[in-house]
Amino acid sequence: MSFRTSAAEGAVNPLIPHTAELIVGTIAFALLFFVLRSKVVPMFEKAFAARTEAIQGGMEKAEKAQRDAQVALEQYTAQLSDARGEAQKIREEARVQGAAIIEDLRGKAQEEAARITAAATASIEAERQQAITSLRNEVGSLATELASKIVGEALD
Repeated sequence: MSFRTSAAEGAVNPLIPHTAELIVGTIAFALLFFVLRSKVVPMFEKAFAARTEAIQGGMEKAEKAQRDAQVALEQYTAQLSDARGEAQKIREEARVQGAAIIEDLRGKAQEEAARITAAATASIEAERQQAITSLRNEVGSLATELASKIVGEALD
């Protein structure tokens, strides 16, 4: 069976379009193709280029922001390290000053203790001398009194 019918039959096959319809369809397709190619495709390409540029610009901004953040982080880390070093230095100075103050106070306390001990020793020695003198006087007067009683006369 053939899709074409023989010319003798004279019947028209509905599956095969007319020649004029093929020519008009081809011309319309060509016109539509050229209109789309010259008007619509450039707009799509322009929109695609703008979108690509925007994405690329956004990526560059993000990379720059990341670099800036990295620099800021490095600066922060350096400042933090400096601050920790400074704090350690201050703590060490405070420890040294505290030790010096303690040593100074210890020296002053020892001097004060030595002064108090010396004053107490001097006071004890003075009281001892006074007691010895007082005892000598009293022993002398007791001896005189005892001798007076023994002898029976007053001895002055």
